[in-house]
Amino acid sequence: QVQVVESGGGSVQPGGSLRLSCAASGRFRRLNAMVWYRQVSGKERELVARITSSGDTNYADSVKGRFTISRDNAKNTVYLQMNSLKPEDTAVYYCNARLTGIYYSEYDLWGQGTQVTVSS
Repeated sequence: QVQVVESGGGSVQPGGSLRLSCAASGRFRRLNAMVWYRQVSGKERELVARITSSGDTNYADSVKGRFTISRDNAKNTVYLQMNSLKPEDTAVYYCNARLTGIYYSEYDLWGQGTQVTVSS
């Protein structure tokens, strides 16, 4: 079955960096838009960064200039490079992938999430 799996989370000090990865696997025709979200327990899930199939990107104002989203189409993987991390960035980060299945149906899949903790 088609799956998306995040990796790269961890604990860092303020000002540190992490790179998150999200890889899609299984049988599908094309990986379309991919989005990183984050969520703090008890709060709404927040869009962090988005990248379209053509490479256009969007960022939340709170991360603009610090985070960079990119994709490697050959590996069906999206990355989120996070620099100058702040305690406010602490959250569970989720990858959302829109993909076209082998029979041309559209799928919207979520990874299980990866914890990012920024503290001293």
